[in-house]
Amino acid sequence: MKRYFGLIVLIAGVLIAAVVTYRSASARATEAQREADFTRIQKDYLERVGWIRTNPDEASYRQEISPFFKTYFEQISAHQNRYKLSKEFDAYLGELEKRGDKDERAQDKKAFYEYTRKVFDQMREGNYKPQWTATDKGMRLDVVSSDVVQVLGKPQVRLQLALWGAQREERQDGKMKKMVTSASFKTQWKLTDERGKLIGEMNADDPSMKVDFPERFIAEFPPQMVLGHYDIDLIPNEVKKMEITFNVSSRSTSGGDAAATYVWKLDVPTDWRLGAGEKWEGAEVTERSEEEIDPSKAEKK
Repeated sequence: MKRYFGLIVLIAGVLIAAVVTYRSASARATEAQREADFTRIQKDYLERVGWIRTNPDEASYRQEISPFFKTYFEQISAHQNRYKLSKEFDAYLGELEKRGDKDERAQDKKAFYEYTRKVFDQMREGNYKPQWTATDKGMRLDVVSSDVVQVLGKPQVRLQLALWGAQREERQDGKMKKMVTSASFKTQWKLTDERGKLIGEMNADDPSMKVDFPERFIAEFPPQMVLGHYDIDLIPNEVKKMEITFNVSSRSTSGGDAAATYVWKLDVPTDWRLGAGEKWEGAEVTERSEEEIDPSKAEKK
């Protein structure tokens, strides 16, 4: 009797092991299928995005951007339904929660997630409508918005940017894979009055809150984009026109450099300017020739 009992236990053990092995293999197969399907969606996106990045006609770009994103996110939704995945897009927050107090930068990382999520939701919900856009060297730069916000209790103009198509490379760092994006900014603001007289200039390097791999925070974020913003002080009341030159450099893995230049000329909105008589804080005085300051004088000569 004991012999038969031992045999039954042995058979049961073998069956359980077989079931566990089968389920494990099935889970791995499903995971591989899921990853392959997601890779297919990204591949399809990258095949279609070339025209969006390089379309020289601004009106056409604005017409096509919503349907372009609609197609992408419909594919994402179908993928989520097929593999019964969460549609909250908050897996990164789950990672931070698991780490708990071990991650001293958790709050900063959460802020970067929320920053990325705001743009992601605009794209997903059909509300991505850039205020200004231009394309050069295969990359497109969008000024997503230019709201006046409070920064440490001080009103500033926040230029929210999105760069499409910067060169990047996935590298192996030990057991971890790391995406390295090449996108360096140098930006200049030229401020003039209504006659073209130079009032002041500003210069800056990379934007603040620069997110050069948004998929780190939301895996489904449209690939190959860089996010960031500039916060600039309110400018003198006499400034009526502004010329912003964005210089973006991106180096390919093969060694070539793409040096793109985007020039945005605009009439300065009233809420960007200080009140009459208010001082422009942080300004530095430099000497310039009269012709450079006031082009009209050069014309008279």
